[in-house]
Amino acid sequence: MLTVTLGEGWDGLYRSQSPRGRATGSLGRSPCSGKACRPARTGGKRGLTLQGRATGVHTSKIRVQSPCRMVPIGDQSIRRARASLVDGPKKDQPPESLRLAPPPPPPPPCAPGAPLPPAMLPLARALRSFGPVAAAREGPLLAWLSSARSASSAPPEYEMPSVTWGVIQGRKERLVSRVLALDFLRSAGVSDPAGELEAVELPSSLEVLQERLDFLLRLGLSTDDLSNYPLLLACSLRKNVIPVLSYLEKLGVTRARLAAFVRAYPACLHASVAVDLAPIVKALRGLDVDRQDIPRVLERFPDVLGLKPDGTISTSVAYLVGIVGVAPRDIGPMVTHFPFFLGMRVGTTIKPFCDYITSLGLPMRILARILEKRPYILGYDLEETVKPNVEALLSFGIQKEALPLVIAQYPPILGLPLKAKLAAQQYFFNLKLQIDPDGFARAVEKLPQLVSLNQNVILKPVEFLRARGISNEDVARMVVRCPQILLLRIELMKNSLYFFKSEMKRPISELLDYPEYFTYSLESRIKPRYMRVTSKGIKCSLDWFLNCSDLRFEERMRGDYIEGDALGPSFTMGGKLQMPGSQLVSDDDNEDTDDEVLYRRTVML
Repeated sequence: MLTVTLGEGWDGLYRSQSPRGRATGSLGRSPCSGKACRPARTGGKRGLTLQGRATGVHTSKIRVQSPCRMVPIGDQSIRRARASLVDGPKKDQPPESLRLAPPPPPPPPCAPGAPLPPAMLPLARALRSFGPVAAAREGPLLAWLSSARSASSAPPEYEMPSVTWGVIQGRKERLVSRVLALDFLRSAGVSDPAGELEAVELPSSLEVLQERLDFLLRLGLSTDDLSNYPLLLACSLRKNVIPVLSYLEKLGVTRARLAAFVRAYPACLHASVAVDLAPIVKALRGLDVDRQDIPRVLERFPDVLGLKPDGTISTSVAYLVGIVGVAPRDIGPMVTHFPFFLGMRVGTTIKPFCDYITSLGLPMRILARILEKRPYILGYDLEETVKPNVEALLSFGIQKEALPLVIAQYPPILGLPLKAKLAAQQYFFNLKLQIDPDGFARAVEKLPQLVSLNQNVILKPVEFLRARGISNEDVARMVVRCPQILLLRIELMKNSLYFFKSEMKRPISELLDYPEYFTYSLESRIKPRYMRVTSKGIKCSLDWFLNCSDLRFEERMRGDYIEGDALGPSFTMGGKLQMPGSQLVSDDDNEDTDDEVLYRRTVML
């Protein structure tokens, strides 16, 4: 008499969906002690008891009349109980304790001829080896196990593949399988012109390859994307693709953007979440990048996932903080706005750029402040863009001593197609404004944004001044002295000019000598200071009571004498333009592009 107890966990008999992903143990070995099971007395006769794990799963018992022996099963090193029936089955029923009792509710029996799940095939073969008695109960037992397996496991976020790799093959079989796999991919529209798939191991089963192809196409990739990077088909869905995509979604990358993310950096599917991706995210958080900005950084620069935290990232940040002088608290915003500098090498990109800019006369501390606000200038190519633009400025008459001021006021000038823009604007200033090339160079030194300013915007203030009786030569002289007037709203210029004529009653020649008058706020500076000066009976120039700070103006009001006008630095002329964007254009100006508005909003003196 042989009594065999089957429970969940026998890998040699069947596979089950367990919290650990696969079953453990094998027939003929004790999962608790690891020792072979010994024959035991059952019902007064010699028998063999095989006890398995039965955690939450009904344990079934099979009673077989026959002597038995334990034999191995092929290369799997799994012992299978094989019995040959000598006598037919007894007509009487076995005791109640040994009957197969499925748990409630009873599952539907397996239909005859219905295909079994792959995980149930080893169990079916083992039952059939016991003879007709066990084979007769094969259907109900497998149906119950299949229902218990599906009911106990929750559906995953992504559907896991049914087959993970294939079968173990020899050398010849592998060659044949590779040829079949490549033919299958070509028939599906995936080409491999570079032969990248020749150096990797492909699954031996076309079913697995089809499953990978369908998954990537459902993700949003096309066959052209797979042809550009065919190594995606060498990634295991269970081990690589699904864990990586789930981790990216957890970070905040939306599922709709996953296809674009993989298309931009397909090598991310080869990475390990714990070894490669998680340390990069931890390093970004250590640089004071906000958690909600992590998806934005990854989407803008997916290649950051291929960097090493203690490699390029640490060296570039250390150089900017330790040598250039960037404030550590500003590294996080810099990464958010321009994460590409994390992948730049210090010796070949960052250091040569900083050395060249400082060689033009710009102090290192000023360069650090510029990088904190505009880190994207590190992406300008030094040899192909920056140096040719500096040479273009010099060739159009910009003085070398003024280059630091030009760069500090308008850093994007280093990355523009500058030679063409300078030529077009110089011709326009000479034709429409009657300003010679030397005057144009002096205007660019004071307002570098002129190279990108729309010509229609430039003409509006010029036409306003000409309509008020100012000659073309005087207007040209005013523009060269203070080109910031080209950025003002016509309504503001009207109000300032009306106050100048009606209240101040000064000659127009003072306005021609000091056009910066238009750049000051009428309500907050011109009117209050003029009233103070008039109440004290002081007669002075516009420059004397406007071109100074509030503290300096109070000192002048308390003094017993009036000092002469002193020419201050050129970058303080006209004060600081901090007007909102709506005040930089006229109400009827609806033809300006977004770039024009952006350039005018970024004007700072």
